[in-house]
This record gives sequence, structure tokens and C-alpha cells, in this order.
Amino acid sequence: MSATTDRTPDPANTPDPAANVESRESVRRRRAARPRGAKQLDSTALIYLVLVGVVVVSAVLTAAEGRNFFSQGNIWAVLTAMSVLGLISIGQTLVILVGSLDLSVPYVVSLATVIAAGGMKGLDSNLYAAVFNTLILCAIVGLSMGVLVSVFDVHGFIASLGVGLIVSGYLATNYQGSHGDASPALELFGRSGIAAVIPTAFILLLVAALLVTLMLRYTRLGHHIYAIGGNRDVARMSGVRTSVPVIAAHVLCSVLAGIAGLLLLSRTGVGLPTIGSQGRYDLLSIAAVVLGGTLLAGGKGSVVGTIGGVAIFAVIDNVMGVMQVNPFLKDFVRGLVIVLAVAVYARRSVVRRPPRFAGNRPSLPTPGSNTKEETA
Repeated sequence: MSATTDRTPDPANTPDPAANVESRESVRRRRAARPRGAKQLDSTALIYLVLVGVVVVSAVLTAAEGRNFFSQGNIWAVLTAMSVLGLISIGQTLVILVGSLDLSVPYVVSLATVIAAGGMKGLDSNLYAAVFNTLILCAIVGLSMGVLVSVFDVHGFIASLGVGLIVSGYLATNYQGSHGDASPALELFGRSGIAAVIPTAFILLLVAALLVTLMLRYTRLGHHIYAIGGNRDVARMSGVRTSVPVIAAHVLCSVLAGIAGLLLLSRTGVGLPTIGSQGRYDLLSIAAVVLGGTLLAGGKGSVVGTIGGVAIFAVIDNVMGVMQVNPFLKDFVRGLVIVLAVAVYARRSVVRRPPRFAGNRPSLPTPGSNTKEETA
């Protein structure tokens, strides 16, 4: 047999021209369906682009009311409004990233105000002990939820709802009206800031966001949080101890909610057992996290995006307050923003998802074709 005959190409190994044409056609269709101008934008960049648009529209609406959106007092008000919700949302981001949920944050906020105010009794000498005891109590609340979720496999929604109701019952039973008195040093902390534009509470928010971001990016705990949120079973089979990141996320969330309660105490001066539920920090924090691009299923998201979502809510609330919008319309606007954001994210994820049955996938040889070749 000649050498030419030996080099005859095998039909089984020859690429199918029709499959290549179909693959190129599939790629062309996906590129055509992708939104123009948004090819290089991820969720975080998109949310800050929306924030710029919201600020511009708010400045125009505020000017129509005869006021300046960028005035010293208004900027102070916006940044102050971001501080409390931002701290709670950072903790909520950790819990959602790990695939859980925390509905107890408003009750933890209320608990922190009454415990801290009761411990301070209006004296600076009791400040550090009261803050320490308050944060330890908040950590115990978060630890109980983390154990329920990770050890007893109770869903985070149910676990946090049950713990939140227990805390709410304790507050309603033992505290009627205001309680305790904040120390003068804590009240001074709530009123202090830089150049009467940037409140100290906002700087505390930025420090917390930076620390949590560094933890998520550069520590083993942060990587495990993403891994468990992506797929808990796969993470367990990969050797990750899934209980530790879940418990840590819930503890950090409750501690951050306790710090937010201390910030509220610095403004009110007294502990209020319903201040957290009145602020609806559970739903607003979840909404800010979703608006910031974090998946509710967990495993994908960032604190930077959450801060952008919090800023959008703060700016919208500020301009609606200037325009004296009624509370029903405020909730309507918030809900509309959340629905639009989730719809945009869902469309982007569907467009970027590769086709499941694309033409470039290798096809298994059929038994009939092998029989014919063997017969020939």
C-alpha cells in the first residue's frame, strides 16, 4: 500500500463544516442580542452610572423647588442617611453572599439602642463598657442564627424571622417608650464631621466597607463565603468547612446592625425599642443589596455595589423629602427602582449565558454510523 493511501483523512476526525457554520451563526446571534454600549460594563459600573443619573435628575428637581441639592446641609443629610442603612446593608451583603438571609436586623438595631442607652445612663464613664456589652449581645444574636442555619439546616429566612420575633417580643415586654440616656461623648460623635460636610458616621461606613471588601478579596474566609454561596455542596466536597463562614457572616451582620443602632442612639439620645422596625431596615437593606448587583441566591456580588445601591436610595429619599412626597409614593418609587434593577440584571445574565445546545458542542457518534463504517 502506498504512502498516499496511508494519509487518507479519517472521516470521523474531520471537522464538520456545517457545525462550524452553525457555531459562527450562534456567536453572531449572541453578539447581536447583547445590548449596545453595555459590553464593558459590569453590575458595579452600571449601578454607579445609574447613581450619576439619579444625582443629576435630583439636582434638577431640587432646583425647581428653589433649593440647592449640593448645598452643605443637604450633602450632610444625604451622607448621614447613608451611614445607618449602609452599615446594615454591608452585613446583609455578607449574609446574602453566603446564601442566607437576615430579617432580624431592625430588631437588633432597636435592641442595641435600648441596651446601650440603659448601660450608659448619660455618663461618659460608662461609654466603653456599654458599647462592648451591646456589641457582644448583638454577636450572640448573630451566632444563634448562624448555628441554626449551618448546623440545623434551617433556612436563613425562617431562622432570622424566628430570632427577630423573639427579640421583638423581648423589647415589647420589657421596654415601653424611650429608655436610658446616651453619653455626651456619643452624642458629640454623632454630630461631628469634617468641614461640616462629611459626617464622622459616614467615615465609619467607608472604613467598614473597606475592611469587609479586603476580607472578601484577600482572606480565606472571604473566598469560602463566595464558594458556599455559589454551591454549598461543591464547597463541602472541596474541603471547605461550610459552618464557619455561615456563622461568621451572621455574626458580622448582627454586629454591624448593632453599630448602626449606636449611630442612631447618638442622634436620638435615648433608646427606642421600635426605631429599627419603623425604619424598615430589613427590607431596605435587602433592596440595597439587590440593587447593588448581588445575587439573592448568593455567590456573586460586592460591597462596593451595595454602597452604590444605598447611595441611590439616600438620594431618592432626599429629593422626595424636599418635594414633600407622601409616604405611599415614596414606597412606590422605591419598589419601581428595585423591580427595574432586577429586570436589567436578569436580562443581562440571560443574554450573556451561552446557548445550552450550541452547534460547536462535540456530538457523540451514533451506533448506526459506526455499524455502517464497520460494514464498509
